[in-house]
Amino acid sequence: MAEAPRAPLRIGLIDMNNGVANQAIRSFRSLIAAFGERASAANPGLRVQVTHVQPRNLGEAPPEGCDLYLSTGGPDSPLDGFKEAWTPAYRTFLDRIVEGQLAHGPTSPAAFVVCYSFEIATLHFQVATMAPRERKFGSMPVYPTEEGRASPLFRPFGDRLFAWEHRCWQAIDLDEKRLRELGGALYALESRDGVSKGRGLMSFRFAPGIEGTIFHPEADRPGVLAWIQRPEQAKAVIDAYGEVTYERMLRTIDDPTRLARTYNLLLPGWLSRQFNALAPARGWNPIADPSYDATALGAFGKPGDEALEARGAT
Repeated sequence: MAEAPRAPLRIGLIDMNNGVANQAIRSFRSLIAAFGERASAANPGLRVQVTHVQPRNLGEAPPEGCDLYLSTGGPDSPLDGFKEAWTPAYRTFLDRIVEGQLAHGPTSPAAFVVCYSFEIATLHFQVATMAPRERKFGSMPVYPTEEGRASPLFRPFGDRLFAWEHRCWQAIDLDEKRLRELGGALYALESRDGVSKGRGLMSFRFAPGIEGTIFHPEADRPGVLAWIQRPEQAKAVIDAYGEVTYERMLRTIDDPTRLARTYNLLLPGWLSRQFNALAPARGWNPIADPSYDATALGAFGKPGDEALEARGAT
């Protein structure tokens, strides 16, 4: 008798870019494809189905029936977005994830929210204040808290990691009591001491089933270079941080201990763990957490000097 076909893995990609051209969707799709290959290697015949929706510009609600959700960043004010017509359906989606986890545990769907989605989740769950800030753009350090370092999400990174940032907003003034009531935790900060480099709260477990970052763990080398080499973006970074810092930022793109490490471990690790949590109920074989070889950039992109050459640097 032929083996019954395995249930597909269904991934919801919630695009919050509001129709603006971006690198993020390509990066997310690359991460999903690489993860799908690992899942299929352990589960021959497993199909990965991706449903891509655009709530902000097309009014599409997050899809029901997916196993895992990745919700992206996007432009503009989260305070304005929170008042728009698409938001109630998105907030219902966030509540549905939490309710499913509380009712059924980790065999229920889970979501990871990034940047703009993180900001909307912060407002929805009321765990902190969203406030404007001077634009922060580039490769920046992030500091896991004690709970963050103990979490599977940040455990591979120790007391510091590097991440790609592109934001004009920050989460500040943590409501610790509210976060604890939700079953959440603060995972990372903008400054090791919470003050010196900025007051931003960089990552939460908002509640069971929902984790996220205000930085961009999906950022890969082609995407980073596409942004930072634009003349207007280069000028903005130089105006804000100086020429020396800009040149250093270009060079660190090829540092395997920085953005490449974050790209290869953070979201791929989350996808692997969530897959394994679902595996027993879905008849799937579990997969190993991703590993990272610091001697090569791997899926992050090939190292080279084109960024420096574009600036005439030596």
